[in-house]
Amino acid sequence: MTIDWDRRTCARKGHVTYAPDDPRLRIRLHAETALGDVWRCLRCGDFVLGEPHGSGPAADAPLVPRGKVLRDLFILRFLAIERAVRGVFIVLVAVAVWKFSNSQDAVRRLFNANLDVFRPVFRHFHYDLDHSPVVGSIQKAFGYKHSTLLVVAALLLAYALIELVEAVGLWYAKRWAEYLTVVATAAFLPLEIYELTEKVSYLKIATLVLNVLAVLYIALAKRLFGLRGGRRAFEEERHSASLMEVEESAGVTV
Repeated sequence: MTIDWDRRTCARKGHVTYAPDDPRLRIRLHAETALGDVWRCLRCGDFVLGEPHGSGPAADAPLVPRGKVLRDLFILRFLAIERAVRGVFIVLVAVAVWKFSNSQDAVRRLFNANLDVFRPVFRHFHYDLDHSPVVGSIQKAFGYKHSTLLVVAALLLAYALIELVEAVGLWYAKRWAEYLTVVATAAFLPLEIYELTEKVSYLKIATLVLNVLAVLYIALAKRLFGLRGGRRAFEEERHSASLMEVEESAGVTV
């Protein structure tokens, strides 16, 4: 099923109309009806009853995202939400590590006391907690120095900050955020691949695939690093996806 991104967006945000000074173009974008004047929407192309939202030279018409540009914006905002959720989660982990570093001995005693309580229960189900990988990892964490845990918490917060900055920038379709996302995500790909060599899980595979697709999509679709004509071609594409498409559909040669 094909999604009509233009009408979908107009249904949520409303139409955008403009009255150009050029009489040849103006007459193509305007009509008179029994109910009053109607103007062609710069996004979906439908005629809308009422006064235009703006007027002036055709070159000054607003660059209204439509078509492929709207689809790209939807994908960027999906990635922004994913980055925001990940950033908040990492912040919570960093806070947990920091709190753990300040009460390491108390947590160790509490863990060992509960381990003694649950050990017979798990033994009944033929599970040896003393040789459990999860228990072993937790006990190993108790051996970390206070300073080491603080460094880990600081690094996690820095990583979370990058994710949250990416999220805000991608939500508003900022070009600097697209560059940051590609560079930062690509930098962590070797680490994600290494983690898969240590232990394979569906979550790790899904995360790696999502990040690889995000890097390729943003770099190619947004023409970063000079790809596919670079920034000039990207700006020309944005302009052609707004007023020019409406002009062409109205039968005006530009």
